[in-house]
Amino acid sequence: METIAQIITLIRTTISFGTVIMYGSLGEIMTEKSGHLNLGVPGIMYMGGIGGLLGAYLYENSVASPVPFVGLLIATLGTLVCSILGGLIYSFLTITLRANQNVTGLTLTIFGSGVANFFGGSLSKLAGGVGQISVASTSSAFRATQHLTDNIPYIDDILFNYGFMVYLVIIIAVIMSRFINRTSRGLNLRAVGEDPATADAAGINVTKYRYFATCTGAAISGLGGLYYVMDYIKGTWANDGNIEALGWLAVALVIFATWKPLRAIWGAYLFGALYWLYNFIPGQSRSMQEIFKMLPYLVTIIVLITVSLRRKKENQPPSALGLSYFREDR
Repeated sequence: METIAQIITLIRTTISFGTVIMYGSLGEIMTEKSGHLNLGVPGIMYMGGIGGLLGAYLYENSVASPVPFVGLLIATLGTLVCSILGGLIYSFLTITLRANQNVTGLTLTIFGSGVANFFGGSLSKLAGGVGQISVASTSSAFRATQHLTDNIPYIDDILFNYGFMVYLVIIIAVIMSRFINRTSRGLNLRAVGEDPATADAAGINVTKYRYFATCTGAAISGLGGLYYVMDYIKGTWANDGNIEALGWLAVALVIFATWKPLRAIWGAYLFGALYWLYNFIPGQSRSMQEIFKMLPYLVTIIVLITVSLRRKKENQPPSALGLSYFREDR
């Protein structure tokens, strides 16, 4: 029975952890499909997390009896506004001004983490000290669970007993996959990412599609920060750098998933299992724990090497990824 309980705990930890990085990865897949490499995913996740927490905190401290659903809406709105703002900053610099995408993305990560931790520290002071921030009412709405199969042992704990954002990210992955592969707008987006000059000549507005993909991707990535704050750490703020680490795992997952949204689902859960497996192997030293945390990155490197050697077109990144488009050079 103890072994079964440990397996269930590992699965639940895997799903919760994987959900955070899946949001960030799906957002980056959407962005990269347009030909833009946004390394600012960790910063956008930071901005989304603090935007949601700030909105919920201000709401809960302005009313005597906060309504959880209202707090949920305000937090989600705050997250979307802040994360889309981050996407707009990146888009303006790299699409309109044609700044270097790598430098801009890294700068956005530094900017996002700095802004988020500044406001997180300010909220901590308002709440009475480090670790005192609590938006319990709003967090309860994000963590509300539904027991569907109490009469079937273990199934409820493994599959159903999670907050709604765990299921929402899977729905987003399915919708995104269908959009990219089965719709005319998705085909246009892929064309922009593969050959923007040809797409432009065919009458596709390259700038519009790149702005759309980048800002939509930022909004999805920001939801990962919201999930981390409201569900994963239960409605508080932790200035421990975990969001940044998860953001880089999300970027690695894009490569592992070979830019396919559906593959990111099981890839995220695999990353989660590899990352936390050391907790369930007795007698591990500190150094061995760090080695286990490296496994997702090592697996990504192996996949990258394999994909590069096999050279299948469907597993390659968009041809124009990371390259600014100069229409006058067409």
